[in-house]
Amino acid sequence: MEERIEVKRYEELHTAKEFESLIEAQNVPAVLCGCIKNWRAFSLWNPRNGGLDYLQERVGSSVVEAMVSSSAPVFYGDLGSHQRVPLPFSTFLDLCKKRIHMQTEQRHQHLDVDHSVASQTDNTQNDYLSLEDVPEQIYLAQVPIMNRDRQDKAQLGILREDIQLPPILGAKELSSINLWMNNAQSRSSTHYDPLHNLLCIVSGRKQVVLWPPSASPSLYPMPIYGEASNHSLVALENPDYSIYPRAECSMEFAQKVVLEAGDALFIPEGWFHQVDSDDLTIAINLWWISKTISCMVEHMDAYYLRRILRRLIDKEMDQQLLKLGMGDTGMCAYKLLNNGQASHADENCSQMPKGMDLKEKRLKEGNTLLELKPAAVQVLHELVSLVHSSVSASPAAKVLWDVEPQILQNVFLAMASSFPRTLEALVLHVLSPVGIEVLTRKFDEMDEQVLEKDRSKFYEAFYGAFDDQTAAMNSILKGKELFTQQAFKNVLDKFVGVNLESSKAGFR
Repeated sequence: MEERIEVKRYEELHTAKEFESLIEAQNVPAVLCGCIKNWRAFSLWNPRNGGLDYLQERVGSSVVEAMVSSSAPVFYGDLGSHQRVPLPFSTFLDLCKKRIHMQTEQRHQHLDVDHSVASQTDNTQNDYLSLEDVPEQIYLAQVPIMNRDRQDKAQLGILREDIQLPPILGAKELSSINLWMNNAQSRSSTHYDPLHNLLCIVSGRKQVVLWPPSASPSLYPMPIYGEASNHSLVALENPDYSIYPRAECSMEFAQKVVLEAGDALFIPEGWFHQVDSDDLTIAINLWWISKTISCMVEHMDAYYLRRILRRLIDKEMDQQLLKLGMGDTGMCAYKLLNNGQASHADENCSQMPKGMDLKEKRLKEGNTLLELKPAAVQVLHELVSLVHSSVSASPAAKVLWDVEPQILQNVFLAMASSFPRTLEALVLHVLSPVGIEVLTRKFDEMDEQVLEKDRSKFYEAFYGAFDDQTAAMNSILKGKELFTQQAFKNVLDKFVGVNLESSKAGFR
């Protein structure tokens, strides 16, 4: 994964232009301190200062959807872990009042806590939950105040006048404005949103843990074809590392931020987040469509998908080599460009002795065993031993990776001259797909350090050692394809939540 991305805090409000250039364009979360303290809602909705009475008077008769979960205080996003039930908003507000009353009594150390709070709910509507039937811990999650596409779904639309669009959002067209309110401490499961999000704390406090999209592998996203594909499979409060081993490193790239009343948090599209809320926390979130996806024209979708997958596959291939201890050689950093061509991060990073000009670096004639330097002889001995011992390919791949390109070139030339059948067996039978990938990367490094005519001379000698040169080339190509194919499977598993092997089993 990439370097840790730091979430920034801004103490002063910014203009819409500054927000777009400094924050939104970077696609990195940012805490905007005191961003909404000028809202009417900030002063009028405070539960500790008559805010619940205000809300009851304004929208108490509205019916909202309440999230009820047997796993509370943790609320998971998938449909199998919770249910949404219609509930008069006044019933929920009564529960909040009851909790405040009980907490006040406890603070005064009164033993005779009055647990009976008169309900102001019209219980004639039998389809709704009554106060007596409502669990103590429920969550009003994403209750619409404004919905651009479905205005009829904005149950609390009258509260829109208490919310002023922050100046930093300028003339952005919002997709929706939603209320989030809990009567007791709660936690939302780890998920990401397909829209840019400004989470605003009206009252109470929230702690938000954030992960960049690149951390997806450690969070095990649900399959992309599922109804909760934007949620993590891992219960981070009690993770089972035997099932989700990558989750052990999930916190390495996580960042925690605490939001007080009046603060706002910009959560970019695609960023995973888990939210912990204190008692009686009220929040508003503003969603709008980002340019991340809106600039992708429809007829190019297939191309975008291939480009994204290719980049993730290239990174996965590098990660697999790192796991085998083949990632820190001191050599030129190999990488694959998006168009599939090989290149080096720094063409000046070569293993040539100081003072040696590239034109002087020509292949020696002969390359007999007696001409090999001690380091090359050692490599040759190891490769020959590996072939004749028929051991696994991983050691062979490691041997190849650790050798400087020029030394390896001389070793191959000596093998082609003195041990042609051993070289043939190494390439055709011993090297695994990982070993073949390392071999071709070494070929690319060699190519960077010699002239064109010397490259041709080397490959003529190398492939000349094989009885069937076409078979040798096909074997190398097949090995590279198998390594890339495995990386592709890993990418689908880590980022999309699709296991090709289990999927095949399901269709049998």
